[in-house]
Amino acid sequence: MVRHLLACLIAALLWAAPAQAQLAKQQFGAARQPSAQPAEPFGSYAKGCAAGNVQLSETGPSWQAMRLSRNRNWGHPDLVDLVQDVGRHMDRIGWGGIYVGDMSQPRGGPMLTGHRSHQIGLDADIWLYPATDMTLSRGQRETISAISMRRQNGAFVNSNWTRGQHELVKKAAQDPRTARIFIFPGAKVQMCNDETGDRSWLRKVRPWYGHHYHMHVRISCPRGARNCENQAAPPPGDGCAEAQDWVNRILNPPPPDPNAPPPRPRREYVLADLPGQCASVLSSR
Repeated sequence: MVRHLLACLIAALLWAAPAQAQLAKQQFGAARQPSAQPAEPFGSYAKGCAAGNVQLSETGPSWQAMRLSRNRNWGHPDLVDLVQDVGRHMDRIGWGGIYVGDMSQPRGGPMLTGHRSHQIGLDADIWLYPATDMTLSRGQRETISAISMRRQNGAFVNSNWTRGQHELVKKAAQDPRTARIFIFPGAKVQMCNDETGDRSWLRKVRPWYGHHYHMHVRISCPRGARNCENQAAPPPGDGCAEAQDWVNRILNPPPPDPNAPPPRPRREYVLADLPGQCASVLSSR
């Protein structure tokens, strides 16, 4: 009896080995629907998965999901609700709403292309493009291009930046569910210079590479999500001086360090690298 059970265990392990060795991005990228589980993120923003994601509908009264062929308009219900709230706000103040880029895959996890984060259903890219046409076809959503808002490599905003973009970022940042917003440094400095009211929301807006076509909204782990890892809170203060320092380094870059080691290539994750719950997220019907 013991030998039989041992043989069955060995066979099961051998059968499972190829799946465990397969790249996680291939497994999660192949999932077309969410898991039939309660909504819950597992792991961290750049190393995890998501059970029970819900879909941001392709078209709403004040939002449109873009690049539908990617099937990345999924997220935790809190994220979907926040995106819709931002869209409704922008509709009220003069835009038609918002264009929404990548959120998460149906079951989260590493993506076949692009993002290192967006893995646990708590990240969303919202275009800085002024959304006026809310009747785009599926074909248009694949081909229309967002507009860059930066000049001088991100040190400043360009003429495409208006008060509308300021209000878009501000609305998302003021939501208590939001943990961080990533945007190019010149935009952060511009908002610091322009804001005349409550500045507390600026603390959540963090300068980061790229992010001049869209802002990246990241929400905190939902209440009760015990297996979700929050990012450390931003430093105290509005972060405006730090953003200005970043701009100064763009304009006057320090000389390269000749002794700096070359960057190490990132290893692609396999399923075994992710939180243990991710296996059940993949196998759930």
